Amino acid sequence: MRIDMFGDTLCAMVTAAAFAQSGHRVRWWLPPGRVARALDDGRVLYQEPGLAELVTGQRRAGRLDCRTDEPGLADPNGEPAVSEPAPVVCLALQPGDFDRAEHLAAWAGRGGARLLINQSVFPVGSTEQLQKGLREQGAATPVVCLPDTLQEGMALASFTRPHHLLLGCDDREAEVTMRELLRPYNRRRDVLQVMQPREAEFTKVAISGMLATRLSYMNDMALLAEELGVDIDVIRQGVGSDPRIGEAYLYAGCGFGGPGFSRDVMNLTDTLRRRRVGAKLLEQVLQINERQKEVLFRKFWRHYEGEVDRRRVTLWGAAFKPGSDRVDNGPALRLIEALWAQGVDVHVHDPLALPELAAWARDKGTLTLHDDPYDAARDSDALMLVTEWKAYWGPDWDDLKNAMHTPLILDGRNIYDPAYVTRQGFTYYGIGRR
Repeated sequence: MRIDMFGDTLCAMVTAAAFAQSGHRVRWWLPPGRVARALDDGRVLYQEPGLAELVTGQRRAGRLDCRTDEPGLADPNGEPAVSEPAPVVCLALQPGDFDRAEHLAAWAGRGGARLLINQSVFPVGSTEQLQKGLREQGAATPVVCLPDTLQEGMALASFTRPHHLLLGCDDREAEVTMRELLRPYNRRRDVLQVMQPREAEFTKVAISGMLATRLSYMNDMALLAEELGVDIDVIRQGVGSDPRIGEAYLYAGCGFGGPGFSRDVMNLTDTLRRRRVGAKLLEQVLQINERQKEVLFRKFWRHYEGEVDRRRVTLWGAAFKPGSDRVDNGPALRLIEALWAQGVDVHVHDPLALPELAAWARDKGTLTLHDDPYDAARDSDALMLVTEWKAYWGPDWDDLKNAMHTPLILDGRNIYDPAYVTRQGFTYYGIGRR
């Protein structure tokens, strides 16, 4: 099947490459920008396991045609540069680009596309709005919603081996086509849940809201655990053993971030406000999360009794989660700003996210970035573990202690055994740990 993909999001890249791998012929139309420039240079900007190899391989095989040579997607008259749409058109655009989505939907409808797939992160009701616009123009193209449920850090695996797939669809023929497109990823058991488009869009943001609530709840419990002298990790295991609750997203830490997760919760909160439904719970979730992003700084401040000016601090990890090079809304950013405000010399190591972090820090403050984690820790008065990359789980404690000026560990993800680290000669602080 021939497919046109529009957008430069991670969702667009994963979907285009995966469909191409399944034998479809995909034209991927990118707007000018960093993603397009990287592809022109033979690089893949999104650092996701297996994704660069897949994109490169499908381009080499000729099934993925990346149209990055256009100055834009439209000619001076506003019409798309490609004259005729493929039978299937996918939109995985950036948030806030709904006008572009309407323009492309109209073009797909005029061109006789048999299906329009909306994967963009737009407000609830956007797919219905696209469908309404097409019907008003007399176009018969059905519009379905395939919400972006990718987990950054494992984006390709979460698309090709999904635990669940949401499909917003109210057209039988469109559902048949979608089931065929998704068949390679829906073989072990039927994980496709079909519902109305508005229901699919709402389900996606409601999932994010629920997961964020669990995380913030456990962070609140971690504060109480410290006051009661109990270990939140023991509490987590006890709570997770209850089958009504389960184990996922119960880890206390230094806050969540990411371009998708945080945005979903904020969009859900805004929707509740606009509909004049109380959003107090989710507002509290977001407030707790913002507070939690500074928890390591507060522990550092208390340890040194406020005498932190000109001290040197090392952060291990800047990406909002392991496996990603993204720092968007991540706890490292808020933490670095708090350290800067107190005159702290900040050094950072991260396996993937240093270029993104450098771009964020430009014109904000001074960061020293390191390619080696032990070089980053040299002469430091504290080491703050922010992102739980696997490379950080088993450090050489002797080398680390010898490198640091003061052997102080602030574990923002509770990945270390407090008793063991203490026996290695370090002072240890976790989140809700004894």
